[in-house]
Amino acid sequence: MEKTWVLVANSHRARCFERRPPDNGLTELADFVSPQTDALKPSGKGDRSGDAGKGHGRTGHAGTQFDPQTDEHAKQRAGFARRLAEYVNEGVAAKKCSALVLITSSSMLGEIKPCLSHAATQALRSAVVSDLTRYQGPDLRERISHALSLQD
Repeated sequence: MEKTWVLVANSHRARCFERRPPDNGLTELADFVSPQTDALKPSGKGDRSGDAGKGHGRTGHAGTQFDPQTDEHAKQRAGFARRLAEYVNEGVAAKKCSALVLITSSSMLGEIKPCLSHAATQALRSAVVSDLTRYQGPDLRERISHALSLQD
């Protein structure tokens, strides 16, 4: 009987399940939260320290200068994706699963797939763009089954 792992992820949270035939029941194996998620939330406190607070940004003129956060978000998403891929790669290498399904947001799918080992890539049965991280129990199982039926 083929053991299938299903990784459900977005850039902030991921959960890995083992999907059991014949009823497609799910057993949660791991729950990941990006450590940067809390760090990126606004604290609500004005921090006017550093050059931005003094109005002396890189341009040298008065005013507020902020570095764009998009680069930092991309770095953090890539690091989280590598962490998830390492978990999956280790599971495939240890023969804990023989098939892999990725159901992730589009940005995470693009980050995770290049980080998969050759063996994990060979085990990949389906990659679906969908964010199912907020669902639980029977609703999650139904949505996973629906997402996979769209791929068949």
